[in-house]
Amino acid sequence: MKKTVVAIATLCVVGLSSTVAAKNAADTTPAQDLETYRSYFTKKFPGVPLQEFSNGVYAIDQISRDSWEAIEEFPPYEPFIEEGEELWNTPFANGKGYSDCFKDGPAQRKNYPHWNAERKMVITLPLTINECREANGEKPLKWKKGKLASLLAYMGYESRGQKTNVVIPEGDAGALTAYNEGKSQYFSRRGQLNFACASCHMQSSGMHVRTDILSPGLGHTTGWPVYRSKWGNLGTLHRRFGGCNQQVRAKPFKAQSKEYRNLEYFLTHMSNGIEFNGPSARK
Repeated sequence: MKKTVVAIATLCVVGLSSTVAAKNAADTTPAQDLETYRSYFTKKFPGVPLQEFSNGVYAIDQISRDSWEAIEEFPPYEPFIEEGEELWNTPFANGKGYSDCFKDGPAQRKNYPHWNAERKMVITLPLTINECREANGEKPLKWKKGKLASLLAYMGYESRGQKTNVVIPEGDAGALTAYNEGKSQYFSRRGQLNFACASCHMQSSGMHVRTDILSPGLGHTTGWPVYRSKWGNLGTLHRRFGGCNQQVRAKPFKAQSKEYRNLEYFLTHMSNGIEFNGPSARK
């Protein structure tokens, strides 16, 4: 274990790393970043179709995939989809419901995250759900798990097959700043272990940490919310962001903070063209 950790800690971030330091964040365009990022993973894992990256480590390791496919015969996230559907169809106290906020139905993954020019911020699906509740006199749901995760599971299930298409509006300095801040979050080292997101999920993807194989970062945002065996329940993307920060012994940001919303904006853009397949099951 010690040798593995040392090996990972001493590796240099490759690919985009020379262009994503905060002071150089604007050196490349989002389109250039996407091309470089995708090319890195397709070259590192030749023969893996682009759409397969939505399955995380199961796209690159057959043994892990065999176990996962067995679990998918009776997926542990099914009860949460059912709970989410019930929540969707249950009216608020004022008689309105989620369908009044999402006029085109629950299949909303293709629309999030996105940049809101008027509010000058990245808008995520969980944020919109809770704003819908508050606008109708309901209390907001907890960000990391519970009813919000179940509602996201139902909406994710209804969104399966939609393709990721996060747009960074050209000429909007605020949108580009948010994107570049998310990019810097992804490549900046932090915590006592001095790791970045890219340390594990870019240059060290495919390597072992104990018995686990580090998943490729490409497609990372497509399968959420996720039922993790480690959690024993369903959790949101920002719950995982916080857990990753804790694992490298860094203080996590709050779920739905500006930092995590911008990170989601960048990371989801890096999965453009890959289909949403959430909810999903992971270790």
